[in-house]
Amino acid sequence: MFIATTQVRVRYGETDQMDVVYHGNYVEYFEVGRVEAIRTLGITYKEMEASGVIMPVIEWTARFLRPAKYDDLLTIRTTLRELPEGHRITFHQEVLSEAGKLLTSGKVLLYFMTAGDMQRTDMPAALREKLVPFFT
Repeated sequence: MFIATTQVRVRYGETDQMDVVYHGNYVEYFEVGRVEAIRTLGITYKEMEASGVIMPVIEWTARFLRPAKYDDLLTIRTTLRELPEGHRITFHQEVLSEAGKLLTSGKVLLYFMTAGDMQRTDMPAALREKLVPFFT
């Protein structure tokens, strides 16, 4: 299993009239978690895109348990529970409060696709090579 964490601080503009983080911002928090998780492996989204592979979001779900508020320091935990095979990769994600309480959980399904013609493709070999040790 591969697990990575990163932190973000809630900005004022991310809150709504109820003084809590607007639910739509969790899409971005999850993206920050995924991008930084891949970065911890020594690969960046930018490098993958430059090599001709893109990763569009196919499906996104979230469950909101507790609110986050302005200036809270959030931890985004990103987990790959299984080694991706073929063209699919599923990230399981959690947003935790500074006290470690679970605020939001969800998952994101992405496909590996070729940038030029948007055809499904296998996970890049470089990414697979970095992930395999977490699953053996």
